[in-house]
Amino acid sequence: MPTLLTHAAQLLTLRGNDAPHRGPQMSDLGIIPDGAVLIDGNRIVAVGSTDEVADHEVLRAKREPLDEIDCSGKIVLPGFVDSHTHPAFTTPRLIDFEKRIAGANYEEIAEAGGGIRASLRGVRESSTPELASHVLRALDEMAAHGTTTVEAKSGYGLSLEAEIKSLEAIAHASQLWPGTVVPTLLGAHVVAPEFRDNPEEYVRIVCDDMIPTAAQRKLAAYVDVFCERGAFSMEQSQRILRTAVRYGLGVRAHVCQLTPAQLSSLLDFDPASFDHMDFVTDDDVTTLAKAPTVATLLPAANYFLGLTSFPPARKLIDAGVAVALATDYNPGTAPAPSMLFVLSAACTHMKMSPAEAITAATCNGACALRLQSRKGSLEAGKDADIAIFDVPDYRELAYWFGVNRCWGTWLNGKQLAISK
Repeated sequence: MPTLLTHAAQLLTLRGNDAPHRGPQMSDLGIIPDGAVLIDGNRIVAVGSTDEVADHEVLRAKREPLDEIDCSGKIVLPGFVDSHTHPAFTTPRLIDFEKRIAGANYEEIAEAGGGIRASLRGVRESSTPELASHVLRALDEMAAHGTTTVEAKSGYGLSLEAEIKSLEAIAHASQLWPGTVVPTLLGAHVVAPEFRDNPEEYVRIVCDDMIPTAAQRKLAAYVDVFCERGAFSMEQSQRILRTAVRYGLGVRAHVCQLTPAQLSSLLDFDPASFDHMDFVTDDDVTTLAKAPTVATLLPAANYFLGLTSFPPARKLIDAGVAVALATDYNPGTAPAPSMLFVLSAACTHMKMSPAEAITAATCNGACALRLQSRKGSLEAGKDADIAIFDVPDYRELAYWFGVNRCWGTWLNGKQLAISK
């Protein structure tokens, strides 16, 4: 049965040319007043004003019943694309939380046995179905806030068996979730504790065992690496990404979160995104403005870590860099499944406009996953990934925080929920 969404106060199409929106283009949401969207199956058939779409040939034919939904007083936009998450974990890191409140920083917590390595036991001891249930719960929470596409990383197992189990759990959860999940192998999150004195052997395991297995079993679309002090050096990161490319996988990187890095040495691998980017240099900003690689900013992590500095969104956007936003959902530094909170943080702490933040969370997020031909905008032929919010003005998405105004979500044409 086709579905017709009518009379949206603002229909945010984000239409474009299937390329990242940059600079002033990030402020153009392609708004249609009194907007309508016609859905048939898992695809969008028509987008326009209510009068225009009502005259569409599918509706004129009237070959089957129609589910018409009145969206008066509401905004309709593409479902959020959360292009950086870590949902494959089992328990919150509450000791880390308390230590941080008491004044310990990220690196001090890691040295004390907290941080990423603190999540290992739960992942290594869990069965695949148990881990999958945690992933599915996170996906459902994200969808309830308007997210329809999620990049999901492994990275809390740090052994061949546990990393593959994590990817299997992500695959199992994605089969039960109507949205789209993009799996990423992050075996190179940090060096596993048993290899702390021999990090080169761990890099070998990532390259010779984890990546080939994930590729051969088609469990990952991307390989990620944490290129940072205390994690993996630039040379080790290059080795890992080079291996990923050799096995036909896309690449992305956590980089410039704690310290600057020379990004030009990673651009040779055609990364889909560089993520965090808090300490990106002016030279690299200029380089990125000319590259297809998206800079994915993660302000929820800065907020939760209690930092006073945030990624330099204004510098990046004003220079013409393609900027996306994501939650960084994870148990240690960003236990936040809501892209709505990220929009608020981006506006209040990084001085992005509400329009720029929405662009970064939709079409540019899709570009960060190289799914822009299907996701991130409301256009005929694209996937029916749609979020409806019970507010009349798009600026309210970033204005309200601590409250969820999501009224309904469609994931690949499947209606998840409507709040009454």
